[in-house]
Amino acid sequence: QVKLAESGGGSVQAGGSLRLSCAASGYRYTDYCMGWFRQGSGGAREGVAYVCLLGGSTYFADSVKGRFTIAQDNPKNVVYLQMNSLKPEDTAIYICAATTREESWYSLRWNGLTFGYWGQGTQVTVSS
Repeated sequence: QVKLAESGGGSVQAGGSLRLSCAASGYRYTDYCMGWFRQGSGGAREGVAYVCLLGGSTYFADSVKGRFTIAQDNPKNVVYLQMNSLKPEDTAIYICAATTREESWYSLRWNGLTFGYWGQGTQVTVSS
């Protein structure tokens, strides 16, 4: 099955930067998207950003537009989330996610896509 290997995260001061990475393995097709959700103190898992590997289209949550960027690296199964100008409200567990063609009990819908594969999550803490 598809597996996601995630790294990055840490603790930074407000205004600082962090870079998260996620590598996908096991996909048998190339038309899929990868990105990140985050789970903060509210308990809900909300979408942050994603990139689709065919076409390169990207999407960002309004709360991170202009501060976060997302990019692919060769062979296009590794995705990086560059987080700049971090704010205390960005503090959350960040979870790498990838799309699936079928919904399940653990999948989430965001912007018309179904995210059903999940990484282990990494803590991002931004202090004021």
